[in-house]
Amino acid sequence: MKNKDIYDDISSIKTIMERSTKFISLSGLSGILAGIYALIGAGVAYILIPNYSTNSLGDDVYENVNRLGLDLILFGVAIAVLVLSIVTAILLSSAKARRNHQSVWNQSSRALANAGLLPLLVGGCFAFILYVQHHYGIIAPACLVFYGLALVAASKFTYGDVKWLGLLEIVLGLLSLMQPGYGLYFWALGFGVLHILYGTIMYFKYDRVSA
Repeated sequence: MKNKDIYDDISSIKTIMERSTKFISLSGLSGILAGIYALIGAGVAYILIPNYSTNSLGDDVYENVNRLGLDLILFGVAIAVLVLSIVTAILLSSAKARRNHQSVWNQSSRALANAGLLPLLVGGCFAFILYVQHHYGIIAPACLVFYGLALVAASKFTYGDVKWLGLLEIVLGLLSLMQPGYGLYFWALGFGVLHILYGTIMYFKYDRVSA
C-alpha cells in the first residue's frame, strides 16, 4: 500500500508540474478539422488552377490579369483555411480547458505562442518574398518547413507529440523541394493528412482521457 501511495503522490506531483509548465489543453479534434479544412482548400486549388492556367488569347495583359485573379482566389482560400483552423482550435481548446478547470490563456499557452510565433512570421515573410519574386514552386515547401520549425520550437511547452508532427512537416517540405511541380500534393499531405492523423492520435491519447 505504501508503494502505491508513493506512486500516486509522484503522479499527482508530475501532473501539477505539467499543468504549470505545459499547455495541455490542445484539442485533437481541432487538428482533425484543420486537416479536413486544408484538404478542402487543396481540392479547391486543384480544381481552379487548370482553369486559370489556360490562356487562349495569348495576350500578356490578359495573362497578368489571369494570374492576379488566380492569386487572389488562392489567397482567399488559404486565409479561409487559416481562419477556420485558428477559430476551431481556440473554441475546442477552450472547451477542453474548461472541462479540466483550467484557463486556456495562461503562462504556458503564452510561452507556446511566443516560441512558435517567430518561425511562423519569418516563414510568412519568406513565402511572400518568394511570391513577389515569382518563385511559386518553392512557396509550398517553405510553408511546410517553417511550420514544422514552429511546431518543434513550441513543442517544449505542450505535448511531445507536437515535436514529431513538426519534424514530419520539415521532412515533407524538404522532399517537396526535390519534387518540383508537386507542391500542392505535398501541401495537402502535410497540412491535411498529417494533421488528421496527428489529431486522431491526440484525441484518443489525451482528449478521451480528460473528457
